[in-house]
This record gives sequence, C-alpha cells and structure tokens, in this order.
Amino acid sequence: MATSGPQRYPGASTSYWYGSRYPGSAMEVNVIVWHSTEGTSLPTYGNGASAPNFTAKPDFAAKRLVWYQHFDFDESSRALVNRAGGVETNTLNACQVEIVGTCDPTTHGKWERAGYLHLYTPDLPSWAIRDLGAFARWAHEQHGVPLTSGLAFKAYPSSYGTNGVRMSGPQWTAFKGHCGHQHVPENDHGDPGAFPMAAVLTAAKGGTTPPREDDVPLTKADVNTIFNTDNVIAVPPDWSPDNAYWTAASVLVDQGKRLRALDKKLDALTAANTKLVDAVAQLAAGIGDLDPASIVAELRAAIESIEIHLDVPDA
Repeated sequence: MATSGPQRYPGASTSYWYGSRYPGSAMEVNVIVWHSTEGTSLPTYGNGASAPNFTAKPDFAAKRLVWYQHFDFDESSRALVNRAGGVETNTLNACQVEIVGTCDPTTHGKWERAGYLHLYTPDLPSWAIRDLGAFARWAHEQHGVPLTSGLAFKAYPSSYGTNGVRMSGPQWTAFKGHCGHQHVPENDHGDPGAFPMAAVLTAAKGGTTPPREDDVPLTKADVNTIFNTDNVIAVPPDWSPDNAYWTAASVLVDQGKRLRALDKKLDALTAANTKLVDAVAQLAAGIGDLDPASIVAELRAAIESIEIHLDVPDA
C-alpha cells in the first residue's frame, strides 16, 4: 500500500538504518507502542533483527533526547513478538519507540548507587517528557495518531506476563492511540512500566509538564543507611563514556565510605592511646608513695656502686 505523510522524523539520525536489511510492510500508522531498552546505550538490536522504528537516547548534558530512526514511520518494525496463528503485532499499523533507560526499580536502584546517569521511565525528567511529547505531537499532526491512550501503565515487575492490562486480540485490533509493550497481545514484556503517559500526552497537546520536585532532605534513617553500609560503590560492568558521572547521591555515599574508613583509623588510635594511659596508670600504681628524689638518689648510688665495684683491682 502507498503511505502518506512525511516518513522521517525531523532531526532523527539514520546512521543505524535497518529498513534496507529488513524491509517491513507498508501501513498507515494509528498506534504508537512505547518500549524501554533496559540499558544505558544505543542497542544494536541484533543488527536490526529486533529493531523498533525509533530509539530515543538521553543527552543529559544538553537535557534533550537524541533520536535515531531505523525504519520509515509507516513501515513495520521488529520489536514485538508476533506468534503464528494469532493477531498481527508488528505489522498492525504500529510505530514502535524504544526509550534508552529502564522501567525496573531494582535496576534503577543499582544504577543509581553505581552513579549511572540513566532514564527511569516512571520518573522521567521534564525535558524527556517534553521531547517525547513533541514526537507524539508530530505523529498526530502528520499522521493522525490520536493523542489518547485510555490504558493503565502498570509498574514493573507486575506489568510482566499476564498482567491484567494486556489487550486481547480484538482489543488490540481495534485500538488506536498510545500504548506500551506491556499492553500488546502475544507478548510477555512489561516495559515501559509505570510510564507517565498522561504527562507525555499533555506535553503533546501543548500543555506544560511540571518539573520534578527537588530532592528532599535526607532523614536520619537515610544517613544511617548511607554511613553504615559498606561496598555500595562499584564500577558497573558495562561502564562507558556516556556514564562518566556520578549522581549526587553516589558522591555522598562515596564520601560516607571515606569517612567510615577515617573513623576506623581514629578508633584504632583511640584504642592505642587508651592502652598507653592504662600502662602509665599501672606504672604509677607500682611506684606508690616513693619520693622521686629518693628514687633518683638510690639510682645514682647504685650506679656509683657499680663503677666502684668495677674499679676494684684483682686480689
């Protein structure tokens, strides 16, 4: 079928184009399926074998998303499972977008402690929501994709598998608008978790997204946890230049480790000083009430006696 409207998202890089290697089916998109990559770098997608239409990668320094396009907008991509004998998934008028980041709270916590800069889909910064909204607005204006969803985005891992929000075949076939991987039938993935779909659609409609609140002060319990937990800083196994920074929390934890090490050294010094004080006390107790002058006189006499004894000639 012939497609209509612009097929390239303005500003998106085509340096990882897979449409030539894996040409898809032409369609008129009326659904956007949102994914999260569960990583911090641009995936290779098996050289395109499981690639979506687009990947949005964060640029934290510039506070923006960098877009990569892998297939035409109205061309089926390959990021969904499509089982034989069921409904169509990849080819059913769905454009797919992967967000480089994670929806898993366990992974998020591990990366945060390790100092990884990353997107956590349940708590996206306002600039990421702004740029995702801009894409949704473009898809609506240029291709008529409705700026609606009507679906609940469940938090991971409850969103995995049979999750209560996954559509049936007929529901999926009739659906138009925005959904997540967790909603697509024949699939078991739970991404993008508790995705802020309403905020993205609000941004797409020209509304403003309130910025995330500033970090709240640490509680006493938080400080106790930080300063009494060892081995919380580690270089991630897939460290890359994109993650060359630590979060403020990670710096605080690292300083806590250094202070704990210093505290241990001070404890050792205190213990040594206590032993010295005890030794002096025992020595003083042994001396008792003797007059120091008398002790000196006795020592001098003893020395003189030894010298005299040594000067006595043989008999």
